[in-house]
Amino acid sequence: MKRKVMIIFLISTFCVVYSLSFSWPSQAENQPIWAETQTEKEEIILKLSLNDCIYKALKNNLGLAAEMITPEIAARNVILAMEKFLPTISFNYNKQDTRSASYSFLDASDVVITRQDDYTFQLSQQLPTGASLSFSLYNYINDSNRRFQTINPRYGSTLRISFSQPLLKDFGFRIGRREVIIAKYNRDISEENFQKLLEDLIYNVESTYWNFVYSRENLKVRQQSLKLAQELLEKNKIEIEAGTLPPIERLTAEAEVSTRQADILEAEALVKNYEDQLKTIMNLAAEYNDIKKLRIIPIDLPETDKKDISYEEALKIALQKRPDLQAARTDLENRQFTLSYARNQLLPDLRLQFSYWSPGLSGDQILYKDNNALTGVIIGRIPGKKTDALKDALNFRFKNWSAAVVVNLPINSIFTRAYYAQAKLSFEQAQLRLKNQEQLLSLEISNAVRAVETNYQRAQAYRAARELAEKKLEAEQEKLKVGLSTNYLVLQYQRDLANAMTMELKALIDYNLSLANLNRVMGIGRERRNVQLITEDN
Repeated sequence: MKRKVMIIFLISTFCVVYSLSFSWPSQAENQPIWAETQTEKEEIILKLSLNDCIYKALKNNLGLAAEMITPEIAARNVILAMEKFLPTISFNYNKQDTRSASYSFLDASDVVITRQDDYTFQLSQQLPTGASLSFSLYNYINDSNRRFQTINPRYGSTLRISFSQPLLKDFGFRIGRREVIIAKYNRDISEENFQKLLEDLIYNVESTYWNFVYSRENLKVRQQSLKLAQELLEKNKIEIEAGTLPPIERLTAEAEVSTRQADILEAEALVKNYEDQLKTIMNLAAEYNDIKKLRIIPIDLPETDKKDISYEEALKIALQKRPDLQAARTDLENRQFTLSYARNQLLPDLRLQFSYWSPGLSGDQILYKDNNALTGVIIGRIPGKKTDALKDALNFRFKNWSAAVVVNLPINSIFTRAYYAQAKLSFEQAQLRLKNQEQLLSLEISNAVRAVETNYQRAQAYRAARELAEKKLEAEQEKLKVGLSTNYLVLQYQRDLANAMTMELKALIDYNLSLANLNRVMGIGRERRNVQLITEDN
């Protein structure tokens, strides 16, 4: 049985399924997928939505591809554990030639020579109850120079059925299938850990994408601010030449232009940093030979609508869908099962053993004078067949059975009980860790919900501040036209407007980042972005 781990990423009405190989989704007319254009400088322009970036990250991210193998390895361990219940076939062959001194002239003249060939075929099976069942067929050929034998060479066969069932220690379906159950727990934990990686990757893509959007919009604000300062500088030059403005005003405007040019350099570096970070997360090097020629243009706009969610609702969702919590709960079940197994190992090893066997014997019958072997005079032989012994064994001609009850009491289960103590401590540790995670989750949810509310309010407040800054700048520019203001004040109001626009944009991006973080904390980032992890047994 082969278990395959796959990720499904839904884009609008389109479904893209990939495991270790991927296929591009078809484009719909109303669904903008990334577009590529080429400039005169041979730069490739990629217009990407947030979903496009998530898709490419899921498709190309090497770290995710490496971790995708982990659940498959865990699934293979389940199959490996189940192989315990596959039958085992064994074959043993032995050829023996012995020579020893004769301790009696009646036994042999000088040297006792015995030649024996024997072979055993056995089929054994472990049962889920903890029992073991075996079928064996033993055959031998014995040829000796001993005197007074009535059958030589001798052919023997024995068919044996053996059954052993523990009644206390190692008894039961769950105990007998211990390796399989533990392997399944570990597989489930591995899949939940991979779900957590998906959550983190989606959040990292969203965080980088929105920061990239912010850096580009911030650059536009700085460029607009520089343009306003340059226009004022040109206006000042004309008025200075006309003699209506003192030369000192030109220096003020030029200093402000230089300052805003420096702001642009910083903003451009921020754009490149986030662009490179986004390229790395998506691993665009897997698709393009020279990623230095790539230019990414984000096409999604940040969310502006208010999202209302209460702490209680968010906590309830998180308790149900957080992958790390699910992994912790599964680990707790795993350790609880290990504790029950350790408790079982403290019991005496009481076993019921049953054996049923049928021997068969044939060979060359030696005829002695007067039917008396003590005479030592051989007068003839009646040849025997090897198959006669085998037929007697298979036909159960001679039926034999035995039943026994065996008790073993290991000393460590009486005195040290170390394995049980260790399992108990591990179970208690897992309980404390789960409770600690739930407490930390409560704090995370509280902070995340508060951040969403606060950042939305910040965005609204900075929006109002930006609108006031625009009105103040317009009013000051009108006053400057009639000589009731100065260049210094106009430049100051321009800078105030630029800062207000930047702060509004930053608050709006922070609001979108807090929404993404809340989804991550609740464990619904995959659901929100239509990313699913499925497993198939082939």
